[in-house]
Amino acid sequence: MSDAEDVLVGVDVGCTTLSGGLVRPDGTILASVQAPTNPKSGSAVDTTLAIVADLCAEAHARELTVTAVGVGVPGLVDIERGMLKASVASYMADFQHVPLAERISAKAGVPVFVDNDVNALVLGEWMFGRARGADSCIVLAIGSGIGAGIVLEGRLVRGKRGYAGELGHIPIDFDGPPCVCGGRGCLSVYVAGYWMASEARRRAAVEPSSLLRRAGGDASSITAEMVFAAAAGGDALSRSMVERACRALGAGLAAAVNTLNPEVVVVTGGVATSLAGLAGEIMARTREYALAEALAETRIHFVPGNKSQTVRGGAALVLYERARRSAERT
Repeated sequence: MSDAEDVLVGVDVGCTTLSGGLVRPDGTILASVQAPTNPKSGSAVDTTLAIVADLCAEAHARELTVTAVGVGVPGLVDIERGMLKASVASYMADFQHVPLAERISAKAGVPVFVDNDVNALVLGEWMFGRARGADSCIVLAIGSGIGAGIVLEGRLVRGKRGYAGELGHIPIDFDGPPCVCGGRGCLSVYVAGYWMASEARRRAAVEPSSLLRRAGGDASSITAEMVFAAAAGGDALSRSMVERACRALGAGLAAAVNTLNPEVVVVTGGVATSLAGLAGEIMARTREYALAEALAETRIHFVPGNKSQTVRGGAALVLYERARRSAERT
């Protein structure tokens, strides 16, 4: 077979959905498949193995050759062993301390690379997406929580122990609410979907708001998406939360720009679907805090999350790790 027929399998493990795809080395997605991250029976690891097996079978049917698999998982990863070490996400309990790369490789018969999901995302944007050709890029993924991936001067920044990119834990308010990380007033507390929904549920139970009506009278059903929709409809409580979220995100973006001076910033994830329509307001806040010259040289994109596209991150991870490890051997 020719080199053009070689393909990669990319996998993205999300909060609710696990996505996989067949991806050419140029980033073209040939096929994609999705499944619930938490199946009714079995484990999320079993689902991952099944998705990879299905994609390998699909490649065989198309007379393509799978040469490697790349997997992005939320949490702290031992990249050399291909294993999740720790995650604050409860749905990742199945993966912790499981030799994921080894198990997938045993089934698929090819090398497997595992890294933090947003590290994989930033590599995908840098190699194939809005940061293609750029020297530096940050991806800020805003969903239930907030994660970030950083490429600087052509290198993925992981940090000494793998903690680089925790921009969701930039302190926005020293006296703010406690965060799961142990700090207070973190960016995540004001912008991440889980925290916005939690505060809205608490406040809607005691303050006038249309949120309860939108949730069918059940405060526990209020979501971050409802908060943004209610704010657009004029609900005062929701609007106050959204205004604060825009200000906090502006401060967080400014911190990233002032600290790292990137060429490109991509804001994505589930909550980014709601934030995209507020880009003007967020950028106005960013300009209040960012160094003007640094911000002027930074392209900031707001991109709604797309599960069919996140699988490119796994493919980009394979390409990056192959090159990195080859360079280290020479």
